[in-house]
Formats: sequence, structure tokens, C-alpha cells
Amino acid sequence: MAKRSSLSIRIVEGKNLPAKDINGSSDPYCIVKVDNEPIIRTATVWKTLCPFWGEEYQVHLPPTFHAVAFYVMDEDALSRDDVIGKVCLTRDTLAAHPKGFSGWAHLTEVDPDEEVQGEIHLRLEVVPGTQASRLRCSVLEARDLAPKDRNGASDPFVRVRFNGRTQETSIVKKSCYPRWNETFEFELEKGTTEALCVEAWDWDLVSRNDFLGKVVVNVQRLWVAQQEEGWFQLQPDQSKNRREEGNLGSLQLEVRLRDETVLPSGCYQPLVQLLCREVKLGTQGPGQLIPLIEEMTSTECRQEVATNLLKLFLGQGLAKDFLDLLFQLELSRTSEANTLFRSNSLASKSMESFLKVAGMRYLHSVLGPIIEKVFEEKKYVELDPSKVEVKDVGCSGLHRPQTEAEVLEQSAQTLRAHLGALLSALCRSVRACPAVVRATFRQLFQRVRERFPSAQHENVPFIAVTSFLCLRFVSPAIMAPKLFHLRERHADARTSRTLLLLAKAVQNVGNMDTPASRAKEAWMEPLQPTVRQGVAQLKDFIRKLVDIEEKEELDLQRALSLQTQPVKEGPLFIHRTKGKGPLTSSSFKKLYFSLTTEALSFAKTPTSKCVNELNQWLSALRKVSINNTGLLGSYHPGVFRGDKWSCCHQKDKTDLGCDKTRSRVTLQEWNDPLDHDLEAQLIYRHLQGMEAALREKHRELSAGTEAGSVPTGPGGAPEDPLAQLLQVLQDLREAHSCGPASSPSSETNCFLELQT
Repeated sequence: MAKRSSLSIRIVEGKNLPAKDINGSSDPYCIVKVDNEPIIRTATVWKTLCPFWGEEYQVHLPPTFHAVAFYVMDEDALSRDDVIGKVCLTRDTLAAHPKGFSGWAHLTEVDPDEEVQGEIHLRLEVVPGTQASRLRCSVLEARDLAPKDRNGASDPFVRVRFNGRTQETSIVKKSCYPRWNETFEFELEKGTTEALCVEAWDWDLVSRNDFLGKVVVNVQRLWVAQQEEGWFQLQPDQSKNRREEGNLGSLQLEVRLRDETVLPSGCYQPLVQLLCREVKLGTQGPGQLIPLIEEMTSTECRQEVATNLLKLFLGQGLAKDFLDLLFQLELSRTSEANTLFRSNSLASKSMESFLKVAGMRYLHSVLGPIIEKVFEEKKYVELDPSKVEVKDVGCSGLHRPQTEAEVLEQSAQTLRAHLGALLSALCRSVRACPAVVRATFRQLFQRVRERFPSAQHENVPFIAVTSFLCLRFVSPAIMAPKLFHLRERHADARTSRTLLLLAKAVQNVGNMDTPASRAKEAWMEPLQPTVRQGVAQLKDFIRKLVDIEEKEELDLQRALSLQTQPVKEGPLFIHRTKGKGPLTSSSFKKLYFSLTTEALSFAKTPTSKCVNELNQWLSALRKVSINNTGLLGSYHPGVFRGDKWSCCHQKDKTDLGCDKTRSRVTLQEWNDPLDHDLEAQLIYRHLQGMEAALREKHRELSAGTEAGSVPTGPGGAPEDPLAQLLQVLQDLREAHSCGPASSPSSETNCFLELQT
């Protein structure tokens, strides 16, 4: 039984931010930290005081985390980035909102005395005496202290206060990982209510010392325990009055904490087998559990449920069958062809998730070069006459106003070139499309053609495919390439407009150039020749895409299974220590790495382009190392230069690391390895929430079949899938209740109880 915690984070937008630049604006971005560890950096939105990000992340983290903080920063090209403000949500705050924290939060001033990090290793004991007891505090070491000096380190010392007396350790120069091994004693009177305060400080010769954090120990609890030793999280000094909130702007967030207890795999097998049997039986099954789940799932959580079900069946090799069942269910209740798959049904949401899980690398190969070219050109493109900006053109001394007609014609030429390149790349990509995606589109194409066989509905099967491929996959990626990991940063206003117009053109092609799509925006008419040509190209592409036989599908899947898919690719700078010399740009070498679940390899030249963000690399490394039994518990964050480690100043090169490894905070990506037990647990949790409605439905169905025959299984025993599902939910509930009720780490809680 394992404890799992995850955060669903959506950074929506900011408003009324203060101006940090001389032009009266700011270039804001957000950094998200979990217990002072940076895990997320949003894109920078340039020249605005009301930025919109709309970025979503799923973070897996240890259940013992304390808080998640959102820092709004102003990016500067020539100087250090400015801190605008922050929002901090503690674990208790998030736990108090089971449905998630959602809304606007005022940014607060970032006080250096509150920006603490790191832990301190203490040994505390009560020493009995003949006349009076003594309190002994041994200050052993600290790790990951905040760097307060310009050299990227601190000069830390510890101040211990109790019962009116203050004692200090020695100063360790230039280290965020100091070791003291010093012991202090204080007289201890029985029944005292005073607390022991251990403060860490950064020593400065000229200016005032900088506060690094503190630990406050309840001596009465220590008296009962007699002795405690361990790592204590440094806490901020919150005795100062806060600056008035609201004058630093606000941040709109949606954050949901989910704590799950994942049972052993065997506990979920009855649930998994029951759902898999329903999918295999399809619309001929007696229970129709999948339709019931869709009927009782609210619109708000339909995307989440669709993703969990899709991943579960993908792990069982039944993703295509699951989607085929959903296609048939939607077709059975659709009478108008023009409304097919246009709602946020379970079929639409599941297919969206499927394309992102199974087709993201394919999307990058097709769309990546086109997006790259749009960003590099940065051309002004506009087709709407009401929005055209007329600018000067010509060479030096011969400027003349560019006419509106010239702007429109140049814009149309640029868009036609981009659209033609995209359609050509798509048509050449049939063999590159994953076999399971092709087979799923084949099923969709056939089901729709069977449902609408008449000549007037000739285009409906093609539109059904493009409604997912173009409208829900390619077009959103064009409009927001950052959210699909096609770019590291959001586009500026000019490039965003070009991408939006290109996405509209792709949508028109995906709609098969229907009169309704043309009537919406008449100013898109200059693109019509390319759109009409694109429709013919796209239909030919779809015919080839769905023309895949079962044998070819199996062969392609088998060939793919023999290849180890990369978890992460991209450039990294590698440093090699050479003596005691300073770190210079020549000390680093740029290499292109590829990380799989089996190996980490590199080359001097890139094989593909990918976002290079350090937190994504760390997250990917942690995922592939999760089952590594030889994973180190500690490491040296510095280098061994000369005769000592630069981080902790220890002179033994083989000495144990001075900082702990952080292997449990990871960012969820679409290409993550499937976690079958976690997906089953999430589905169980959702079904548990609708259990009352399922029981009521079962009573209705039972009352309707009392007078008739009862369905029987192969052995003649009564077969009622809904009743079986209710029994499985009850068994899982009992399995959870029988598990240990203790917290994830009793040792950690014991230490935390000492802090007040």
C-alpha cells in the first residue's frame, strides 16, 4: 500500500501588476516552488500588466510536502529579474478545499526574512542531574541553505536561545551545506513553558547579518521524549507586519490536491477485468457499464475520467476497442450528421486524450518545422481589413505608405505558403503515424460510414476524422504551441495573430470547406483556392491513413515495441572540472542527450528539437529511476575542486553527499510510462463518488426485470455487471479501511510535532 499525492495546477492569469520597466509595463512570468524547490516556469508574457498564461500542470510529489508557492517575476534582459510578489498555499489550505482552490489571490510582498529554505540537523536531549536537569542541543549540520552572498553561497552560523541565554556556533565560510558538530547546554527547570529557538544566520562583515531560518522546539514534549534527533525544516520569521495586500496585483489560480492510497495490484484486478470485459463485449454486453459511467459523470470531471479510463485501457491493449465502443454509443444517439462529435461527450474527451498520449511525437514531427518557421519569420500577417495596420515600406529615403491591398495580398501569400507546407507535410506522414492511431481512425471512419451511408453524407466520415485530427489536435497546437511543448515560450502578439489565422485555415480545411464555415468570416476568402486544394489533399490523406489491415497494424506495433521510446530529448551543457580555475564559458560543452527507460545517451549533433528546461530533465530522470534499487540517498551539489568539495568543504572525495536527493517531485507528461495501479485507483475513486446513484440505478433495473428472465453467464450463474461493480466497489472500500491508518512518515511527523 503506497501513499501518492498530486497537485493539479492551472495558472490562469494575473491582473493589476505593478510596472517594473521604464516603459510603464512588465514582462511577467511565474515560477512554482514546492517546499522551495522550483518545479515549473511559465512562459513570459511581454509588455503587459494583465498577463494571461492558461498553463496547466500535473505534479506528483511526496505526501509530506508543506507548501506550494507561486512567484510572479518580471523578466529583464540586462539585469537580474525582478520579483513582483508571491502567493503561498500551504498543504492544510489545499486539504481544506477537497474540490480544489480556485479564484483570485492577492500577491504579497516577498520579504527576505520569509524566503528561507533548507534543513538543519539537530540532536536534542534532556540530561538528568542531581540538582537540576540540563537541556543539551547539538548543532550538527545544515543543508540547502539560501545563498545570501554574491558568490552564490552564505557564511552560516547558528544562534541557540533558551531561558534568557544565547549561544552561537562558529562561522562556516562560503557554504550552503555547513557542518558544525557543536554542542550547547542550558539549565532546565521542571515545568518550564519556554521554547528552545535555533536560528540560522548568514554572517556579513559590513552589513547586517541575513536571516536563514529558524526552528522552535516545544521543550515540554521533548521532556517526555527525553531525546530526539533528525532533520528539521527551517521556518520563516513571521513576526513582522505584512505590507497591505492588493497593491501588488492578483493571480488567478486553480489548484487541487489529491491524496491517494494505492493498493497492491491484485486488489484492482476484479475492477479492471470487469471493465475490460464490458469493452470486449461492446454494445452487445448485458450491463452497459461504460454508458452508465458516461451518463453519471458530470461535465466538470468528464475530461479527467476520460483520461483515466483511456490510460487504463491503453495499458490493457484495449484503447482501440474502448474508443470504438464510445464511437458506437455516440452514433446511436446522433440523428444529425453536422452535430457528430461536436459536444464534450466521453467519446470526444477520450479521443482528445488518446491523441495526446499516442500521437504527440507524431504531431511534433509534422507540425514542428512549420511552427519553427512562423516564429523565425515574425512577419506581419492580417486578413481582416478592419484590423490592418498600414506601415511604411521601401529603402532609406524612399519610404512610402504600404497600401491596405498590399498588406492583405502579402498576408494571403504568407498564409497560403504555411498552409500548403503543413498539408504537404501531413500527406507525407501516413507511415509515420502510430499504428494504433491509424487503426482507431479506421474504426471511426467505418462506423460513421455505416451510420450515414447515403450519398449526401459522403463527406461525413472524413469530417468525423478531421473533427479530432484537425479541430481538436492540430489547430489547438498551432494556436498554443507552448502548451503542446512545440515552443518554450509563448508567441508575441504578431506571431500569435499569424498562428491564429493559420489555425482558422486548418479548421476550414478540416470542415471540408462547407458553406457554413465560409460564411463565418468572409475576409478569409483569399485563402479559398488553397483551402479547396487542401480539402482534396486531406481526403486523399485520410483514405491512405485508414487503409491499414489488421496484419499491418500488428506488424507496426510489434516493430514499435522493439524500439525504446525516448522519455526526453534535447541539449544540455556539461561541465568538466579542471583544477582550481574559475568557471568560464569554455568550461562547458553542449551535447544533445536522449533519455529512455533503459539508457541515457548523447551525441554532438541534435537528432530532434525539444524544449530544454532543467526541471523537465530532472523530472524525466526521476521517472526512469523510480525503480532503481541503487538510487543514492544523498549527493554533493558542488564539485570536488582541488582538495575539497565546493559545497560542504569536506576533504574526502568519497564522503557521503551533503544534500539529499529529491526523487519524488515529478511533472506529469503525456509520454509518461503508464501507472496501472494509480489509474485503477483514480477510477475507483470516481466510481465511489457515484456509488449511491449506481445503486439507485440498479434498483430501477432490478425492478424492471423482476417479471422477466435474469441474464445468465456461461456457467448458468446470474450475470449482472452492475451488481458485480457494486460488489467490487465494496471490496475495495473494505481493502482501504483495512490498510494502516498511520501517516505517510511517522518519523517525519514526530519531528514536526516538535515545531511550533
